[in-house]
Amino acid sequence: MILNRLSILNYKNIREATIALSPKLNCFIGSNGVGKTNVLDAVYYLSFCRSAFNPIDAQVITHEQDFFVLEGNYITDAGEEENIYCGMKRGTKKHFKRNQKEYRRLSRHIGLIPLVFVSPSDSALIEGASDERRRLLDLVISQYDHAYIEALAAYNKALQQRNALLKQDDEPDTALMDIWEEQMAVNGETIYQKRDAFIAQLVPVFQDIYDRISNKHETVSLDYVSHGRRGPLLDTIRRDRHKDRAVGYSLHGIHRDDLEMLLGGYPMKREGSQGQHKTFALALKLAQFEFLRRTSDSTPLLLLDDIFDKLDADRVEQIVQLVGGESFGQIFITDTNRDHLDRILAGGDFDYRLFAVDGGEIERKD
Repeated sequence: MILNRLSILNYKNIREATIALSPKLNCFIGSNGVGKTNVLDAVYYLSFCRSAFNPIDAQVITHEQDFFVLEGNYITDAGEEENIYCGMKRGTKKHFKRNQKEYRRLSRHIGLIPLVFVSPSDSALIEGASDERRRLLDLVISQYDHAYIEALAAYNKALQQRNALLKQDDEPDTALMDIWEEQMAVNGETIYQKRDAFIAQLVPVFQDIYDRISNKHETVSLDYVSHGRRGPLLDTIRRDRHKDRAVGYSLHGIHRDDLEMLLGGYPMKREGSQGQHKTFALALKLAQFEFLRRTSDSTPLLLLDDIFDKLDADRVEQIVQLVGGESFGQIFITDTNRDHLDRILAGGDFDYRLFAVDGGEIERKD
């Protein structure tokens, strides 16, 4: 998938911009806080119907403005044109359209424009709580499997209803509890199987990319931890219902899944340096790109936001060689340091465009 043209109106600090893009590499240079990441977030929004950083749509509208509009003109790998539009006024719902036809369900759009976004916030994958790592699984699998989205929505609804029963002062209705637990189990088994299959295919790709970036200086591993491994999920959910009742929420289920991230057999969170954390998260995201490239009808877009900070020169060099390779399609990259981008450009003979960003204004420089 190639984004040929991006139009932005009143999105965060970008009041108005229309950008004609390179099919290969698009570089956005500027100081911190000038709006470089907001450009990438606008591209992300057109893929996922939401911001990567703020779940509240009204808060992405430029201050003192009443609406925002994003529009992207794409070319698929098959050469077909796609126009994606999103607009929203304050106090109303957003409108999301594909080729002038509005979506009834936004979930049907997910996966049309596969995308991987690498940003400094990825440190939360290692340092944050387990919900960050589950969100990662959901984001990738949802892009190629709509049945997963439906199962996840049904599971979360059943979990919410079960938790509401557990919080009641009076003893909850046993028959109703049984129904919601059965819904959790049926959809949870589907989710577990799809997550397990995804991780099994992702791990060897991830380890290979990490080895390339680190020059095999460290050994890393990634393990999927789930209550789904304990046997029938319904039995696991029901086993400690009295404990769930005591705490007021569900202690067991796939909503407790996690990814165990290890460096040399020990927790990455505890043992790794800042550079190793960043290498781990970057290798994980690039492995997702490779997975989506193999499973999707279109080559994913790759968004790289300030990825070189806290990495030594050797790792920067390996990343430069990696992203400049032929396996990657259209790339969007931001940096405060022009030298990093010059090294990428010098390392490959490909089309690129360079943009300077300042105060939400975007100017082509090359």
